[in-house]
Amino acid sequence: MKRESIPFKRPAYLQKMNSSVRSHFERATSLPVFLSSSSTLNLEDRKTIVRQALLLIEQNYAHLPLKRAMHAIDPVQRLKLLLQTLEFGEETSMPSETEFHHEMTDIFTSLRDLHTNYLLPDPFRKMTAFLPFMVEDYFEGKERRYLVSHVSPGFSHPTFGPGVEVVYWNGMPIEKAVLNNAARYAGSNREARLARGVQTLTTRALIIAPAPSEEWVIVGYRTLDGELKEIRFDWMVNPPLPDAAEGDSRQQDLADMMTTGLDLEQDLIQQMRKALFAPQVIKAQKQVAVKLASGATLSDLDSTLPHIFQARTVTTPSGTFGYLRIFTFSHQDVPGFINEFIRLITLLPGEGLMLDVRSNGGGIIMNGEFLLQLLTPHPIEPEPVQFINTPLNLLICRNAPREVALDPWIESLKQALQSGASFSAGFPISETRACNQIGQRYFGPVVLIVDSLCYSTTDIFAAGFQDHSIGPVLGTDGTTGAGGANVWTHAIFSQLLTEADSPYKPLPKGTSLRVAVRRTLRVGRRAGTPVEDFGVIPDERHFLTRNDLLNKNQDLINRAGAILSTLPVRKLKIRSGKVATNQVSFTVDVQGITRIDVYVAERPIESIDIKLNQTAFTLSTAEETRRPLEIRAYDGNELVGRYRAEI
Repeated sequence: MKRESIPFKRPAYLQKMNSSVRSHFERATSLPVFLSSSSTLNLEDRKTIVRQALLLIEQNYAHLPLKRAMHAIDPVQRLKLLLQTLEFGEETSMPSETEFHHEMTDIFTSLRDLHTNYLLPDPFRKMTAFLPFMVEDYFEGKERRYLVSHVSPGFSHPTFGPGVEVVYWNGMPIEKAVLNNAARYAGSNREARLARGVQTLTTRALIIAPAPSEEWVIVGYRTLDGELKEIRFDWMVNPPLPDAAEGDSRQQDLADMMTTGLDLEQDLIQQMRKALFAPQVIKAQKQVAVKLASGATLSDLDSTLPHIFQARTVTTPSGTFGYLRIFTFSHQDVPGFINEFIRLITLLPGEGLMLDVRSNGGGIIMNGEFLLQLLTPHPIEPEPVQFINTPLNLLICRNAPREVALDPWIESLKQALQSGASFSAGFPISETRACNQIGQRYFGPVVLIVDSLCYSTTDIFAAGFQDHSIGPVLGTDGTTGAGGANVWTHAIFSQLLTEADSPYKPLPKGTSLRVAVRRTLRVGRRAGTPVEDFGVIPDERHFLTRNDLLNKNQDLINRAGAILSTLPVRKLKIRSGKVATNQVSFTVDVQGITRIDVYVAERPIESIDIKLNQTAFTLSTAEETRRPLEIRAYDGNELVGRYRAEI
């Protein structure tokens, strides 16, 4: 029986969107109109997809033994059964494409791994479903509650807006609706699934998540006056912003593509939310681009990368500190990313730094690991990564181009047959030398703020921060998202094995697959512990309040300030000036430091006890080549600062 269609009426708020994004939403359509345009995968297309998924999960997937043990699942058997059904089926009797997508999505979701995905074909891969408001959770005492924290600037309503409490969702108590929604998503732990369950109530990336079953939602809410009301919203569908990450980035350099750790779904959702609720950031991006192109300078804390960094000075009851939000590590220009981070932290107060990486889905692994050296005097050990031992992974490493640097793993993969080891030896993706080349640039205390939507490179960064004892980790959830891997797309495998007999075959109609191919291990006193499924457990917990959600995280920032106020403040400022031919003088201003040792070209030159928080020394610059200068700062016998430069 053909279902009667409801005529599509364009919501008024789309016409009132901010001018910086209004044209982007001109293509927005209703969910039923979008679904009516879906493509069709024929029987052979489906067989190809399942065969390639089986290959990646059985031969390349680094976490398969862990997932089988921890979640009592067998994705390989499920894929084999699905393939058998397709091989013995006929075109006329096969299930609908929607059923096929749901089965594939369910198999991949059972892995509880946001790195390992079935990426739907066109038109799903380019679309996001959305509602014009955002729901977030907070705590009142020990009770979790849900409120509307943002609405799209074009939306207005007499009683529904920021601050109203959501109590029902399609007639279901909101707590149960969140739990049901969370079960559809692949978070590595319960906290991560709950966070994704809240987030996807109103925004869904259709390249990974199933399209909503309902065409509209009925939201039961408590107004600011305490009255219970209901309101209906139709699901709308629109592409994310053009700079959102693609699931199959064929235009990137192969070596760069192979060093990614990204929660693709989180990245796409964040891009859509930026367009819906923070169009001023998009406007700022455009303004920055124009200013930089014309040679104009920015004000001190205005970032050249406003979609990545947000810096400001915050005043709390415990003192004044620096606050730096990192929204993503997904930026191909690694030196540009690092240099902008350095510029911002050196402009912020030296009394303490709040580094907020909540809801950061990751990106380029080197962006995360290279930052660590800027915050500590101690050497950084990047996380080692391992392949699962299979003949196919050995073949990939043997055949890989030299520039992608897979040689270190070959020997241990060759020994697997004799050793019986499940995994290869571990080697870092980030070069150890590069992780220590710049040295420390912020000398005050640092607190890292995380939540359960931190994932992938952000998990790696948070683990490195904790493992190197850089500072306390403050969490608004009980753990991070626990995504510990380097992720490759099917396209990468295809580019690594290009021979005619390659097992990797082209996928049909824009479909793609992603898989966690190298698992990450922690270092320091937690050395060898996988990041996957375990994540980073914060040193301290803050339960978000209503005030946090409605007033720029005020209580969270006050809590971070209270933590920073208990930590010693160190300052190390070096000024240089030429005093004679082939001689440079250095003036060193300090706080919380009693001695400095001076090294040139890794050789000790001078050790100076400091009085009255200042000292000076002079070095010869007679050599024609530039040499590395290193100043190690001590409080008593404890190394508390390390400055590096070239002279």
